[in-house]
Amino acid sequence: MGDEVLAIHDLHVSVEGNEIIKGISLSINLGEVHVIMGRNGAGKSTLANVIMGHPAYEVTSGNITYNGKDLDEMEVFERARAGMFLSFQYPSSIPGVQVGTFLRKSVTAVRGESAPSAREFRKELKSHMEALDMDKSFLSRYVNDGFSGGEKKRLEILQMLLLNPNLALLDETDSGLDIDALRVVAEGINSIGSTSGCLLITHYQRLLDHVKPTYVHVMIDGKIVKTGGAELALDLEAKGYDWLEA
Repeated sequence: MGDEVLAIHDLHVSVEGNEIIKGISLSINLGEVHVIMGRNGAGKSTLANVIMGHPAYEVTSGNITYNGKDLDEMEVFERARAGMFLSFQYPSSIPGVQVGTFLRKSVTAVRGESAPSAREFRKELKSHMEALDMDKSFLSRYVNDGFSGGEKKRLEILQMLLLNPNLALLDETDSGLDIDALRVVAEGINSIGSTSGCLLITHYQRLLDHVKPTYVHVMIDGKIVKTGGAELALDLEAKGYDWLEA
């Protein structure tokens, strides 16, 4: 659809000597939504964490480039400033830090000199919160402290919208969402649309009723074993994963 944002070449990753990712190749262009599905332990979250630079994972061979630059040369904060965003499968709580303060500092840290003024930030924040059906009282609460699963996911999507990433890595963003929250979160994902590349990790086809994937990849035991369109997710919903291992 557009320029290449992310390119993964024959990637192998280990944790404490155990190989988790066993030779993945994948490229994502601007405007594309790539969905990865697979059983627990297949290596999906590992892939997202490796792309973002988590130090617990060791790339043993292969490489990843972002906008043509080798990611090995970039620290985690440099990846964020360059336009990469990761939503966590299990977002951490930060007692004592208010949501509004957290969001303002996140935007300032990532955007740097191009960060909006306080007035511009409030305007952006209000617009995105209205789109996500979030009450302004949310801003005075402590980050993820006592939040429901749906509230945590909405906060991550709000942060994503404010940061406006070039590459969004969304790890099980649909986890814990009811039907209404799922629709709202999906609209947030869709809104970054043509301006970003997106790698979306999910277990369920239901999110794809609202977010149209460019490609669906099935990951089993650290490898991508099949790639297709949205119909592949429907096949998985009907058949499970056993048919791909036959």
